[in-house]
Amino acid sequence: MRLVYFNDTGRQVKIHPATLLHGCKVKKEPINPLEEREFFLPDHTFPWIKMWDNQELGLSILISPMKDDTD
Repeated sequence: MRLVYFNDTGRQVKIHPATLLHGCKVKKEPINPLEEREFFLPDHTFPWIKMWDNQELGLSILISPMKDDTD
């Protein structure tokens, strides 16, 4: 599955390292304002998405593939 994220926050968004560890393929560089980023998830999964603001580190996003057992 391909997921496209558009950063309209006006701030840089960092990719949480667990995104890669959980099986997503994505460029690791932070996502700049008004930039799109493609996330590629394993087959037969859907994205679980969490975004948060850490006062010291800024915005972070975690995309984690979840098994799609509805088929």
